[in-house]
Amino acid sequence: MSGGRGDDRGLFVRVKKNNKLKASSRAWLQRQLNDPYVKRAKADGYRSRAAYKLAEIDDRYHLLKPGMLVVDLGAAPGGWCQIAAERIGSTVDDLRVVGIDYLAVEPVAGATILEMDFLDEAAPARLIETLGGAPDIVLSDMAAPTTGHRRTDHLRTMHLCEVAADFAVRTLKPGGHFLTKTFQGGTEQDLLTLLKQSFATVHHVKPPASRDGSVELYVLAKGFKGNRPEEREAEAPAPDWRDDPRGED
Repeated sequence: MSGGRGDDRGLFVRVKKNNKLKASSRAWLQRQLNDPYVKRAKADGYRSRAAYKLAEIDDRYHLLKPGMLVVDLGAAPGGWCQIAAERIGSTVDDLRVVGIDYLAVEPVAGATILEMDFLDEAAPARLIETLGGAPDIVLSDMAAPTTGHRRTDHLRTMHLCEVAADFAVRTLKPGGHFLTKTFQGGTEQDLLTLLKQSFATVHHVKPPASRDGSVELYVLAKGFKGNRPEEREAEAPAPDWRDDPRGED
């Protein structure tokens, strides 16, 4: 992918102070107006700068291949669906990408997007039914709305990571991949343990399109081993209460 930073030197846009805008809102608007990825997204026809995060991760790790089935959790505004559909060759006549978000998303060529909350208990089955089979890759760019309290925001987003990971290990094809957004501040050990049990490799990724200073990270789990949670539980040996003093009255 071609770079875009060098083309924008000397074109810095400064937002004037306005009594109607909070300082934080003015800073965000100024950052958006001067962000080379935002400009590239408009020029390339992508919904948001986030599209380049998936594109850069895929350029490095070669996750998306023609003919795959893809699930995109937290799909709004649709940039990841756009990249996935392009790279796997999903078309109107052969839809292979299904996204989900509780926010309305404008139609994306080559993708079906469900307008519902992924935390709805009916959502996982609806996704698989719409996709028409087990996914080859589960993508999640979900993040909880921020409260301004860093620890709270981290915990809320980690919960979404764990729910996405559980969906992945219950639905992926053997050999499949899982990519999810998290925040710096310590990925919960339970999540990493689950992924390391279920995938050949697990590591953190920070693509260049993630803003400098952002606490955003991605966890990439490659090579699903095919062992479902219920299968691991069935294989676990039953505890021998004779050797456990807690089993005695």
